[in-house]
Amino acid sequence: MSLVDVATVRKALERAATDSSARTEGRHAAVASILRDSPRGAEVLLIQRAEHPEDPWSGHMAFPGGRHDASDADLLFTAQRETKEEVGLDLAREAVFVARLDDTPAIARGRRLGLTIAPFVFELSGVAASAPLAPNHEVEAAIWVPVSPLLSTAHDTVKRYRYEGHDLELPAWDVDGRIVWGLTHRMLSTLLERIRQSM
Repeated sequence: MSLVDVATVRKALERAATDSSARTEGRHAAVASILRDSPRGAEVLLIQRAEHPEDPWSGHMAFPGGRHDASDADLLFTAQRETKEEVGLDLAREAVFVARLDDTPAIARGRRLGLTIAPFVFELSGVAASAPLAPNHEVEAAIWVPVSPLLSTAHDTVKRYRYEGHDLELPAWDVDGRIVWGLTHRMLSTLLERIRQSM
């Protein structure tokens, strides 16, 4: 498979984006799927959440993001604010908003949390695309992951998970020994499917 660049991703999303300001009732969070071009083609930023006993996604691979605060203007602002706090990227100034993907109900340990996650896609370019990240205490690591191998199934694996006495094998990616599964896998799969449909 040839390398996919950010322009290809942007084109794929232009036809399928949802209203960036749309919001339904209930509790919400927002995450940022941040893309940049590199010699490896388009890359997406993932973080490994720091271990914390009160975090239902402790240690998981994720997008930067978090819960909507009442003082946030909207969910797009939430994604921008949380990204700046977690990895030091000012998306409002250093990135271009590309699209909002479909909202995803939050599930942790096999149960719905009554929380809806809004994923927003951004394109990072210029100096910001190569600037070092500044992870805060909530982030164990931040890595740029090439998109093309995810499209080609090169990283496909399974996450073994025990739920209510049953052993499950959930779809996942192995990215340099880090397992991407669950909510992040579902949201990133949506993005990858939009790319596949346009190719």
